[in-house]
Amino acid sequence: MPDAIELLKARRSVKPREMTGPGPSPAEIETILTIGARVPDHGKLAPWRFIIFEGDARERAGEVIAKVFATKKPQASAAEIEIEKKRLMDAPLVIAVVSFTKPHPKVPPFEQELSAGASAMNIVTAATALGYGACWLTGWFAFDRDVLDGLGLKPDEKIAGFIHIGKPSKPNEERPRPALSEIVTRF
Repeated sequence: MPDAIELLKARRSVKPREMTGPGPSPAEIETILTIGARVPDHGKLAPWRFIIFEGDARERAGEVIAKVFATKKPQASAAEIEIEKKRLMDAPLVIAVVSFTKPHPKVPPFEQELSAGASAMNIVTAATALGYGACWLTGWFAFDRDVLDGLGLKPDEKIAGFIHIGKPSKPNEERPRPALSEIVTRF
């Protein structure tokens, strides 16, 4: 599968501010999410789920983020609050990967969290394969319990990442990658 190898070798994150529409079609979103759910999952626990933010839902989520920010930072300026309100507005589609763990005698929580991370990476790769730019981000609001509650997460759920997806508005630049000689050892 040389095309798959070339895709993986060339994959780059695209900054959400460098994305534009249109976003993926409903059929493409279904493909992306199907691939997101096709990851290593010891015990078949499916310790992740997805939240789709597109259209007005991005604005509503931004209102939640901005409200929590303003409450926790009463000295924040109107401009700073506005930045928080627009956190999910650059890309036409944002998919949150929600991670949770289930008690299991053979599958520790860490392994379940890694499965959610694999799901996020599959979403990024699937979007890239479909010709979109994608970027896996978090930010303070991905770890803030009040924001998570406002977005409808259960008390035992966390955000593994917000995957921003859209059409790149300019060519993507390469960034330095570690030399294999610096990160690989043999036992």
